[in-house]
Amino acid sequence: MKKQLLTLVVLMLCTTFAWVQKASPIGVWTNEEGKANFEIYQCGDKLCGKIVSLKEPNRNGKPKTDINNPDAKLRSQPLQGLVFLKGFEFKGDNKWDNGTIYDPESGKTYSCYMKMKNNKQMEVKGYIGISLIGRSQNWTRIN
Repeated sequence: MKKQLLTLVVLMLCTTFAWVQKASPIGVWTNEEGKANFEIYQCGDKLCGKIVSLKEPNRNGKPKTDINNPDAKLRSQPLQGLVFLKGFEFKGDNKWDNGTIYDPESGKTYSCYMKMKNNKQMEVKGYIGISLIGRSQNWTRIN
């Protein structure tokens, strides 16, 4: 009887662990426009994200660079490989918050949160000040 109970508890824990893993944003995603693919990964005790591929990686035959960066020294860095998500902490209820998102199209950085809708869909919202005001996108998991 004790063996059966122990087995049941272990199976329940494994099932719970597998479910928690599936709700994680760690992986490769694409945005609504399909302009790029992004990898979200563990960086220390937080989550970060980088651009891993661009639909149109070149401009005038050369790799696209961060031309809109407010720091002139960084404008020559390639967009592919650029870390644009930083500092996300798990806050419960499938939400990672207190992060920032950098928009290379505008050169601006915004406060941001990510919230898993399910294993394949995630809401990403960039905002200034409070999260009620801002812009949301739905990202789709690639793998």
